[in-house]
Amino acid sequence: MKQVRSNEFKAEVLESKIPVLVDFAAAWCGPCRMMGPVLEQLSAEYEGRVKIVKVDIDESMDLAQEYRIMSVPNMVLFKNGIPVDGVVGAVPAAHLKVKLDEFL
Repeated sequence: MKQVRSNEFKAEVLESKIPVLVDFAAAWCGPCRMMGPVLEQLSAEYEGRVKIVKVDIDESMDLAQEYRIMSVPNMVLFKNGIPVDGVVGAVPAAHLKVKLDEFL
């Protein structure tokens, strides 16, 4: 799962030809660390159909502010450069699969 910084966000997320799930997270966040293996598994499972990337809110505060990220983990699904859905908090892989499948 690729770490994306502010200067890469446009190319990696907004201009992506496939849906992108952005995991807004922080290194100090326990639930964010819990979601790591879940998102890695989904990244492999959906390879080529959905891109999953991580944004560290402490390193990219401008993105956190722009997308109104108030708590983490906060996963936002972008399609055609537009946020279309999201999930706040640690959730099971099955919950995220339902969201991802809806936008494929």
